[in-house]
Amino acid sequence: MRLGEVGLLTNDVIKLADFYKALLETDNGSQDEVHQTIIAEETMLTIYNDGSRKNNNNRNMCIAFTVENMEQEYHKILELGAEIIEKPTKRPWGAVNMSFYDPDRNVVYLRSFI
Repeated sequence: MRLGEVGLLTNDVIKLADFYKALLETDNGSQDEVHQTIIAEETMLTIYNDGSRKNNNNRNMCIAFTVENMEQEYHKILELGAEIIEKPTKRPWGAVNMSFYDPDRNVVYLRSFI
């Protein structure tokens, strides 16, 4: 069994999808207001409005991306106007991690392995 998809449920597909397209430096060519697939590789990232009202208070999940250049990504996050939770910090096990909120206040981690 493999993880096939991470889906972020939202009230505003375009706003959240545009944020992740900028973050991931990709364009899916879509402005669909209901469902967008951002990454369509082995594990997909989709942004979806299932019709229910989201309260953005679910703090039971996060999403993490592995990056090559943490400093470059950190500056991109600042330019996107995301609220930083923790600036890039070296961990005892050698990784550098940072975290921030996406527009729906989902927690996003970036990690880099030196």
